[in-house]
Amino acid sequence: QVQLVESGGGLVQAGGSLRLSCAASGRTFSSSAMGWFRQAPGKEREFVASISWSGGSTYYADSVKGRFTISRDNAKNTVYLQLNSLKPEDTAVYYCAATSQRGSMTGIGMRSSWVYDYWGQGTQVTVSS
Repeated sequence: QVQLVESGGGLVQAGGSLRLSCAASGRTFSSSAMGWFRQAPGKEREFVASISWSGGSTYYADSVKGRFTISRDNAKNTVYLQLNSLKPEDTAVYYCAATSQRGSMTGIGMRSSWVYDYWGQGTQVTVSS
């Protein structure tokens, strides 16, 4: 059974930082893209960041570009999201996702929720002003 387990969320003041982790088990995703999405109360789930299987390509939503950094450790089957300069509007449940497709993907594909087959349960990030 494939599982993605996020951790690292919490309550932080505006301007602070958090590091989210997503550990995968049940299969290896070292050949597959992975991503982070978020959903704020009353809003639809939105793309945050994604990373190619090799880590050589990364993509970010405009709203987080320059503040968030996605990375991965294939040896640990884990993807990370470093959140810096947090703003109250970053408050949301953050979800890790992984695709079953192997190899390279287009940037558009990696930003689309429909390409991801596996999802974590989410971790809450709350940014206070």
